[in-house]
Amino acid sequence: MVVAGGLIVYAGLQQVSAFSAPEQDIGRALLDSVGYMVIAIAVFEVAKYILEEEVIDPTQMRNAGQARRSITKFVSTISIAVFLEALVAVFQTSKGADMSMMLYPTLLLFGGVAMVVGLGVYQRLSTAAEGEVRSSPQAAAEEQAELDKF
Repeated sequence: MVVAGGLIVYAGLQQVSAFSAPEQDIGRALLDSVGYMVIAIAVFEVAKYILEEEVIDPTQMRNAGQARRSITKFVSTISIAVFLEALVAVFQTSKGADMSMMLYPTLLLFGGVAMVVGLGVYQRLSTAAEGEVRSSPQAAAEEQAELDKF
């Protein structure tokens, strides 16, 4: 989380220096600072996920539904960061004369799409697995035993 804060401060300082130096390309500096902020948000979300799931309450994910929701939230945040970074890279690359540099942003966009498709497949498979577990007699007995504790 400290690293994410440092990236945000660095992006802000970069913006201030871009406006104070008249010879610097302000548009490029702004796009760079947006890229740093996107990375900072992704780093912050990873740190928050690790803190919540592994440090604060490591036993929180007792069933598949809780794990699925947690992983879905985490992967969604990372895929949004990948798409934003790809968008920034497209804008930066489109300003240059060498269009062969568009390969990186294009691959980044395909990577983001693959993450979203993979998340959809994971959702579908884990939901189907949860339905099978809930319908089994053993799961009903375990659920009843959990309720009897209270």
